[in-house]
Amino acid sequence: MSSIRSQLLKGILEGCILAVISQQEVYGYELSMKLQDYGLKVSEGSIYPILLRLQKEKLITGEMRKSPSGPNRKYYLLTTEGQEALADFRVNWEALKKPVDLLMSKEDLR
Repeated sequence: MSSIRSQLLKGILEGCILAVISQQEVYGYELSMKLQDYGLKVSEGSIYPILLRLQKEKLITGEMRKSPSGPNRKYYLLTTEGQEALADFRVNWEALKKPVDLLMSKEDLR
């Protein structure tokens, strides 16, 4: 992954993780697979520190559950604070995305 792509992804990954968790409760590996389904290739090793930080900030909670196969899994759920943080992310993302899209659509950047 290029350095620019990596830096851009780091800036938006927390919001993307909150968005996935808002759709359904997920465990770590499942979360990384869902992000990949959207075209965001993120290793589990990158996701877990963010999940830990989101838990400390009380934006998500983790709940251990039995797995149909293998060891128990920790499922992540969005809290009310997490829903508010996701709403803020969406507003900020739209405010940033529109001017960047406009700028990048210009053929002659002088």
